[in-house]
Order: sequence, then structure tokens, then C-alpha cells
Amino acid sequence: MGREWLFSLIPLTLGVAFLGIGTYGLRRAALLRRDGVTAVGRIVRHEVSKGDEGATYYHPVAAWTSRDGREHAYSSRFGRGSVGHAYRVGASVTVRYDPEKPRRFEVVGWDARTVDLLFTVLGSIFTAGTVIVLLVRLITL
Repeated sequence: MGREWLFSLIPLTLGVAFLGIGTYGLRRAALLRRDGVTAVGRIVRHEVSKGDEGATYYHPVAAWTSRDGREHAYSSRFGRGSVGHAYRVGASVTVRYDPEKPRRFEVVGWDARTVDLLFTVLGSIFTAGTVIVLLVRLITL
């Protein structure tokens, strides 16, 4: 086996990275569902970001008062290309947050598990596929 096995590091690295990102997101969502506290908040603005291809993404900034009386306002980690009526500025939303780290939160209905699940599945496929190919290649040499 020559240097061509080095090329297998590309999908393996991508797979491990995707798997890590997806697993982190799914664990974070599970912890919020299990230990999170809900509060009624409102959308105070949208942070706008540009994607690599020039697409515009809107990240709603939710503001709420925690149980200990402190005010919090954070931007959602998920952005979308358009904002529906339910998430316009001034809209009332339900927020689930970690009472120990309120920055760890989700806007119920906006933040979806789908992206984290997709990253986990793709990462698993890339990682497992690359490892299988490398093992078969090592065994058949």
C-alpha cells in the first residue's frame, strides 16, 4: 500500500468532524429537553449573516427573563433564509434554556434537530465507510 491510503484521510477527517458536530448538537438538545427550563420570550431583532455563496441567513435574537429575574438576549445558533410570521420582530416565542448557562438555549419551533441529525448520519457514513475500506484494503494485501 503506497501513498494512496493518505487520500482516505480526507473522508475520514470529514466524517469524524461531521460526527462530532452532529453528536454535540444532539446531546445539547437532549440536555435542554431533560434539564432545560422554559420561559416566554420575544424576538427583539434578527442578526443577518451571509453564506459563502451570497445567501442571507436570519438568526432570531430571543429575549427573556430567567427564573432568577435576570434579563437575557441571545442569537439562535440556527439561521434560515427567510423569517416566518411566527418569528418576526416582536413575536412571542417559547424559549428553553439551561438555568446554569442561559446562553445555551433554543427557540422552540425554530431550532430543529434535523441539521444535527443529518451531520451525525453523514459523519457516521463517512467514518464507517472509510474505516471499512481501509480494513478491507489492509486485509487483502
